[in-house]
Amino acid sequence: MKALVIGGTGPTGPYLVNGLIAQGYDVTIMHRGTHDSDEIPRSVGRIIGDPHFRETIREALHGRSFDLIIATYGRIRYIAELAGSYTGRLITVGGAPCFRGVLQPDALYPAGLQVPLPEDAPKIDSEEEFRFGYLVRLAEEAVMQGHDEGRYSATHFRYPVVYGPRQLTPTVWTIMRRFMDKRPYMVLPDGGLTLTTRGYSENVAHAVLLAAQQAETAAGQIYDCGDERQLTMAQWVEVVAQAMNGKIEIIGVPDMYAYPARGLMMFHGPSNHQLFDLYKVKSELGYRDVVPPLDAMERTVHWYQDNPPEEKPEFAADLAKNYGLEDAIAPVYRDACKSLAAIAYEKPDFHHPYPHPKQPGLNKDHRAR
Repeated sequence: MKALVIGGTGPTGPYLVNGLIAQGYDVTIMHRGTHDSDEIPRSVGRIIGDPHFRETIREALHGRSFDLIIATYGRIRYIAELAGSYTGRLITVGGAPCFRGVLQPDALYPAGLQVPLPEDAPKIDSEEEFRFGYLVRLAEEAVMQGHDEGRYSATHFRYPVVYGPRQLTPTVWTIMRRFMDKRPYMVLPDGGLTLTTRGYSENVAHAVLLAAQQAETAAGQIYDCGDERQLTMAQWVEVVAQAMNGKIEIIGVPDMYAYPARGLMMFHGPSNHQLFDLYKVKSELGYRDVVPPLDAMERTVHWYQDNPPEEKPEFAADLAKNYGLEDAIAPVYRDACKSLAAIAYEKPDFHHPYPHPKQPGLNKDHRAR
């Protein structure tokens, strides 16, 4: 059996390639050649080609055929148009931006995405609403159209926010830098209670590999995927702190004023929950986390400690700006807390509403219930 992985050198790529090899595939990867990975065996064939354009896809794959193509990179709608000439089975990867409300929670009633978010939740209607999200929707629809027309058997995955080694812009690094710089506090929106589905790179690759093994079950299906256990943003910071043997104070402010935390949000958007429903991928494909998220997060932190990403000048400038914003927000937050603490309040005793008589034969108990 022959498999092609389009992409292959990013966060999930090596897990996919080596997982396919373990399944018995002769694997080739197709990428632009800008970088490679030592975690991919040299025995794996490399096709250098750009998967973003029809002509370069045709040129790279001319005369080739595969039993399976997994596309994690490139313009998926073009790959979907052409894949039937090179394979009978296609697995593609997209994401959550296709859902209405990811960036504009007020577009839904009540405001905000359904929690958890099912695969068939409302989608972006137009480019005007959110261009990138609309293009993501068109891409997955192109994949399913090819399946419906019988050009190939298709499965599509919506990746969550992926974490782990080899990220181009690792958000965990911006958290780690605060500990490295010995920052005393970090500003988060709404107390850091936001839930965003994340997936460790090995875990989400495992979901795709399950589909590769179960062709009949996965045929024509779209799956949301991610870690089974999800952490709030504040818990995410707490786990980083544990891995780095540090402590930091969370300063929680209303979302609209949490300026320094914007880079931690998907597309710098609002703090509304974005939590995938994983029932389908678990019940149909048998997905379970292969790496527990707390262990995965610790691995991620230690990997970046050993392999710090290159910090471009704009990163350092943004970090300094955010530190300045945090320093300006902190005293306002503390003053507000003092003012709130000055409001007289006596915590009431709680008693459940059900009668609980202390002896038989009473119509009412000692609290007149």
